Amino acid sequence: MLRRRLSAAGADAMVVTHLPNIYYLSGFTGSSGALVVEHGRTTLFTDGRYAIQAPAQAAPAGTRVEITKGPLPTAVGAHLASRKRIRAVYDPARVTVAAQKTLEKAAGRAVRWRAEVGWTEALRAIKSPAEIAQMRKAARLGSQVFEQTVKVIRPGITEIDLAAEIEYRMRKLGAEGPSFETIVASGPRGALPHAHPTSKRLRRNELVVLDLGAILARYCCDLTRTVFLGRAPARVRRWYRAVSEARQAACEALAVGAKAGAPDAAARQVLVAYDLGRYFTHSTGHGLGLEVHEEPRLAAGQVREIEAGNVVTIEPGVYVEGVGGIRIEDDVAVHSKGIEVLTTAPLELLEL
Repeated sequence: MLRRRLSAAGADAMVVTHLPNIYYLSGFTGSSGALVVEHGRTTLFTDGRYAIQAPAQAAPAGTRVEITKGPLPTAVGAHLASRKRIRAVYDPARVTVAAQKTLEKAAGRAVRWRAEVGWTEALRAIKSPAEIAQMRKAARLGSQVFEQTVKVIRPGITEIDLAAEIEYRMRKLGAEGPSFETIVASGPRGALPHAHPTSKRLRRNELVVLDLGAILARYCCDLTRTVFLGRAPARVRRWYRAVSEARQAACEALAVGAKAGAPDAAARQVLVAYDLGRYFTHSTGHGLGLEVHEEPRLAAGQVREIEAGNVVTIEPGVYVEGVGGIRIEDDVAVHSKGIEVLTTAPLELLEL
């Protein structure tokens, strides 16, 4: 697919520098690398730390490995210059200005550069059955972590201790680590959608938002649940019901051929009907895979069509200043004949 895009663009090579894209295309998992994809070959450039690892990971995929001693952009530029009068593609969203200047200097006039954004990311957005199977395992692991953690949530525990408990349980269940900093936000702090856990202690009669993500075999999950410590008052029950219905409406709007903005519109329509629209301050979801934020983005005005193989989050929420927040988030795979919710944590409001 990537080579077909090169041909269609009249280009001879593409320089890939974003590490998740390098892994996707070559299997290499190191922390330093650059990949050059040409019509007849693919070459991975890395440094001496990976002299053993790189061939073991990349060679089975047919990728040549070059171990360099100097800056990678210099080596890549020199490699392209040796090809004589070629057209090369790079992604300006993934290459720093300094690196691009080094590439251009090393390549000289032998290379004509063309900027193209998101070619590899577009391929990654369509997951294979094997990728979805792996993401299903990751989602179930994340759900299991939540179900275990619920048993230790109690008044008096700090947010940061609860976050540590979540990440410990991830590791114990086989995760490589968290896919983002775990969010535990209690009471009024729950009104901050991306709150960092603090030394604040959980108290009775308050909401607690738990947003966690685990990495399993390189693939991410992303799960949010909200619990209440004590017996929830009527208004909290109403808010939770609204968010739950918004989640369901977004899931029903998610289908092959639908616009990526449709789930967001469906979720907002529900929350507006509950007079809670102004409290929903972020988009309804995003793609998920090797990174926790990928394409497609489920947000207002998005016209990209949903495709079979997309895996996305559905995560409506309401955030009321001075009171707290409620978010329900699941990972959802899109298949040709419908959707599959990968996360399995309970959806009802848990009163602890």
